[in-house]
Amino acid sequence: MVPNAAIQKIPRSFLPINFTVTDWASLEPFFIDLTERAINSKAHLEQWLKDISELEAVVSEDACWRQIKMTCDTTDPSLEAAFTFFCMQIQPKLQPYADLLNKKLITSPFTAQLDQSLYHTYLRSVQKNIDLFREANIPIQAELSVLQQQYGTIAGKMTVTVNNTEYTLQQAAKFLESSDRAVREEVYHKIQERRKQDAAPMHELYSSLIAKRHQIALNAGFENYRDYKFKELGRFDYNKEDCFQFHDAVKQHVLPLVNEIYKNKKIKLGLPELKPWDTEAEPAGITALKPFKDGNDLYEKSVQCFQQMNPFFADCLRKMKELNHFDLESRKGKAPGGYNCPLAESGAPFIFMNAAAQMSDLTTMVHEGGHAIHSFLAHPLPLSAFKEYPMEIAEVASMAMELFSMNHWDAFFEDPEQLKRAKAHQLERTITIFPWIAIIDKFQHWVYENPQHSIAERTAQWMLILNEFSTNAIDYTGLDAYRAIGWQRQLHLFEVPFYYIEYGIAQLGAIGLWMQYKENPEQALKNYMNALSLGGTKTLPELYQAAGLEFNLTPAYIKTLMEFVQTQMDQL
Repeated sequence: MVPNAAIQKIPRSFLPINFTVTDWASLEPFFIDLTERAINSKAHLEQWLKDISELEAVVSEDACWRQIKMTCDTTDPSLEAAFTFFCMQIQPKLQPYADLLNKKLITSPFTAQLDQSLYHTYLRSVQKNIDLFREANIPIQAELSVLQQQYGTIAGKMTVTVNNTEYTLQQAAKFLESSDRAVREEVYHKIQERRKQDAAPMHELYSSLIAKRHQIALNAGFENYRDYKFKELGRFDYNKEDCFQFHDAVKQHVLPLVNEIYKNKKIKLGLPELKPWDTEAEPAGITALKPFKDGNDLYEKSVQCFQQMNPFFADCLRKMKELNHFDLESRKGKAPGGYNCPLAESGAPFIFMNAAAQMSDLTTMVHEGGHAIHSFLAHPLPLSAFKEYPMEIAEVASMAMELFSMNHWDAFFEDPEQLKRAKAHQLERTITIFPWIAIIDKFQHWVYENPQHSIAERTAQWMLILNEFSTNAIDYTGLDAYRAIGWQRQLHLFEVPFYYIEYGIAQLGAIGLWMQYKENPEQALKNYMNALSLGGTKTLPELYQAAGLEFNLTPAYIKTLMEFVQTQMDQL
């Protein structure tokens, strides 16, 4: 089937066309209907599942828009109130019904007649949700939904002044690419000092999140939140031991490459020692890469780049633009970070990011663009639940797009020399991100295995893990006070706990797809689109297989992939 970017909103047959989510009283009758409806045949069951899917899509999209609007403007109290209303007044009331519907599905005699090749992963997930559901956790989960958003509110207010101009921390980061070392050092300290100002509230927020999450785990009969979360995330195909093996592989086979990259950087810059404010810099006389001017230019060039890869990819971006589904530029009062938010009913997702005309913004745009393509490809699947794909494949969609798109970055760089530098930057980033992934993941295992820890113990453990995976090529002398709170810049710890190892697993998949792409671009893109269009209807190893990949976290496999990236870097 040829994919089509002229995405259609799912037509409604169960809810009125003009229905919008306002309060629980107007929503509940639909849940009552589904709970009480008799299911007397396989056809009845399939229609009932379609109606559940439609209702889920409408509710999910409403929640997404509340979050999108709030992150686009963290200063408007009405937007925060609308989001909080959903979390506190609607979400908690949905959960008991979701549990009733799950049990109704699992106990129906007609469920066994459903096509298992399509329904297996969905039914497995439903059973998992039944196993985890506890009435006592509903109010805690509602509190967590609201509490997690405080991270964006605290971080969204962080600004620094450089040359009498106020910048968000994302915007100020461009000064770290300056060829003037004094400027880089000054701005680095300003950014870190600004983070330090809010270190205490960030610690407090994190402690509060840990306590609530631990309680959820205990209520559900788990020893700790890590074990609970692994089950909740549907990690059916790997376990904590695989994560520890991944950490070891990073230490053995990636860290030496990272050391090499930074040693070369030091030589290139002609410095006696490389400091953290030097890692993004270019030698004197070489200007920082500037792939685009503003948000609109970033969009236009991304379309051009995607068009060269596959016209369908470009059409997806055009459709999103037509619907006004982009908010790309950094500004004060906007939450930090970047995301692609799938919209279950209308289909075309929303891309949010904080572009400040830097090289890393180009990477973010093609990364989120890969997620967007995934949303488009999975949208035609018949049930909302089939589009709930595992994060480990979702991040392959985005990270492979970073690597595929490099061949077409002439859309951003007319000068061949700049293009070469941009590719080298991307490949370095592909490797240097691995230790950080291992650090964040290992830290979370410790945090939730030891939920009663003090802030002093947390800091000590963080420093221990940080040093274990830190390159010896960067001199951190005198910077321990900044390094001790380095974890606070990682929003995943606050908002999506345990969601981080996925980036490492997916980066391996992305490198595997890129190896295919170097051999046969057409076949690689076919494999890529084939896997993404399956949504969540297959297991993780099956999705990897559909992409022509191996689902493998062993040190030996990781070593092979690293050697491939190393050769590609040497060729540049």
